[in-house]
Amino acid sequence: MLENLTLNVVQEVYVAAGIQATFSALLAQLGPHNDLPDGNPMPMKLEAWPGGRWYRDLGSENGDVWGNVRAINRPTILEITGQLFMDFSLSSQVTYRLKAVEQQTVVSFRYVRYGLIQNDERAKIEKQWTRLNLNIRMWAETHPFPVARASDARPFR
Repeated sequence: MLENLTLNVVQEVYVAAGIQATFSALLAQLGPHNDLPDGNPMPMKLEAWPGGRWYRDLGSENGDVWGNVRAINRPTILEITGQLFMDFSLSSQVTYRLKAVEQQTVVSFRYVRYGLIQNDERAKIEKQWTRLNLNIRMWAETHPFPVARASDARPFR
């Protein structure tokens, strides 16, 4: 019964870029450079500080809060908790841990979800996270991101 209410996706991605560039790519992919599988933009915002929101911005003060930053330690940790992209009550957590290894960065990813999970959702959700995580690698390896700094974050007022 418990396994029907739990989804656990664990992935490891090796990125041929430094840890700072990879962390910047992570923030960009979860935020302004997020897109749908068909390539259309997904209007996401990530307030990259403790308690900051991760939300879909539909404009005109409309949107959906997907979660809140539970922990951030640049450039090694980002954790977000909340309902994420689900419309019904449940709890989810996304954890990214980055580690510099020689000339690359290892991104350890974990998505844990508790609540109602339809059987057909499991493979679809894992596929979506895989696509996002591979996009993080692609962006880090091909886009010259500036270093993500705490001073870049502006608290919601």
